[in-house]
Amino acid sequence: MPAPPEKPSAATRTPPELEAVVPASVRRSRLRAAPRWVRRAVGPLLLLVLWQVFSATGVLDPDVLASPGTIARAGADLMADGTLPTAMGVSLQRVVVGLLLGGVIGTALALVSGLSRLGEDLVDATVQMLRTVPWVGLIPLFIIWLGIGEAPKVALIALGVAFHLYLNVYAGIRGVDAQLIEAGTSLGFGRWGLVRHVVLPGALPGAMTGLRYSLATAWLALVFGESINADAGIGFLMNQAREFFRTDVIVVCLVVYAFLGLTADVIVRILERLLLQWRPTFTGQ
Repeated sequence: MPAPPEKPSAATRTPPELEAVVPASVRRSRLRAAPRWVRRAVGPLLLLVLWQVFSATGVLDPDVLASPGTIARAGADLMADGTLPTAMGVSLQRVVVGLLLGGVIGTALALVSGLSRLGEDLVDATVQMLRTVPWVGLIPLFIIWLGIGEAPKVALIALGVAFHLYLNVYAGIRGVDAQLIEAGTSLGFGRWGLVRHVVLPGALPGAMTGLRYSLATAWLALVFGESINADAGIGFLMNQAREFFRTDVIVVCLVVYAFLGLTADVIVRILERLLLQWRPTFTGQ
């Protein structure tokens, strides 16, 4: 007759606390094994589901905020009749022009101030003083100076972009390791050789960070600019929807703003990885 199986001793038996922890760790490992885009989509999808449930059960008044289904139908209608693509094109053009103009101004001022002590004395104090002025408060002056056309909207975007790029490019230049300058000098680089091969590459990470901040500021400035005296663009659609209490159209415009901003940020991050392959960084665990 075979001997009965031995019961595990108290020393080898798994405590109840560990038995409860093991399944949780397994679930976490499965979640980490999922593709990154799946993990990123969990939060937004959960929010949409809760939003739709609250709207369908009457917890959320449709006059206060339309349901996701209603918003999706409104977006489809605006895409079908060409209203939304036209507005997106106008707004995107404003952002691109303002970004280019502000980027050139901000980067040029940062180079003058960062590469020369004399340039710093002449430029930095003025820029820092102007930076403390809320640029949104300059809208009335821009309208007086530039009229009510495209110029004040582009100028507002360019102003916000220029300050962010100036600060980050200037900090990037002044943050270059002095040992790299000494190494470049020992290799025979002159002043402009050091600027080209040491200082500017060293300042590039700061410039890319400034570009990301500038993009966010550009979309924010666009919202303010298009909310005043606009006859086209996403902000113009929002103003029209506000007059008729169309919360679905307002949310569609907000989603478009978010989508365009996120797309621009993704492009900059891809460009950042391509340009900064030489710079090892921590990417998380």
